Amino acid sequence: MSDAFHQKLHHVIPAGLSGETAQTQGMRRVEAISGKTVGSEALWMGETHVSASTASDNHHHGESETAIYVVRGNPVFVFYDEQTGAEKRLETKPGDYIFVPPWVPHREENPDPTNEAVVVIARTTQEAIVVNLPSLH
Repeated sequence: MSDAFHQKLHHVIPAGLSGETAQTQGMRRVEAISGKTVGSEALWMGETHVSASTASDNHHHGESETAIYVVRGNPVFVFYDEQTGAEKRLETKPGDYIFVPPWVPHREENPDPTNEAVVVIARTTQEAIVVNLPSLH
């Protein structure tokens, strides 16, 4: 009989990433850690890939907080800033982190004309909540 201290660890290799998760036009999400892949109960983790010269559609992640770590490329994260009444752009580089609060509409852009941008994402909900939107407003 297993107890909380004697459960097994799960090892997910790149070939084990699953594309069977919520998607947004202009990007490709793959999940590594989820209820479906390893039986997690409160955590979702995976990668997002944005092709060269591509922007994702606008979207939010519902009640989920999202943490983003930039692995490769220089993705730009765009959201609507109510204080200025304009879109705000956060330009990133590898090693940077972004925090997306629950319900905040945003999009990812990859302005690089030749290289894909890759980020690792972690969410506070066990599944990848994605609500695609017509605008950031």
